[in-house]
Amino acid sequence: MDMTRLAAYAPEAHNDFIWAVVGSPWGLLAIWLVLINVVTFFVFGADKLQAKRKEKKDTVRRVPEKNLLLLAVVGGSIGALLGMKVFHHKTLHRAFKIGVPLILALQIIIPFGLWLYFAVIR
Repeated sequence: MDMTRLAAYAPEAHNDFIWAVVGSPWGLLAIWLVLINVVTFFVFGADKLQAKRKEKKDTVRRVPEKNLLLLAVVGGSIGALLGMKVFHHKTLHRAFKIGVPLILALQIIIPFGLWLYFAVIR
């Protein structure tokens, strides 16, 4: 019996990288972080555009601030910071001026602390 026919995954040279990225938790995390940061960046830009339209008395629906902060919490803090800088949006609000950098700091410190504990100290 030929074992190559029974294998669920027969690797080929041109798609090994894709399987390595999608098949590992680190690859999935990287894909998630890239996607959520791009989405967050564009949501900040869209909200800034809506804010400008609202100044002209157009009826528009803005993105609630809690949703913008939620996008930062679920991994889009870099996109939120870039969106704040590029679009000059929410830069005067204390919740964003302090909150988004704090969220980013926690997203860096907590995984590093867990790695330090489990890999080095323990």
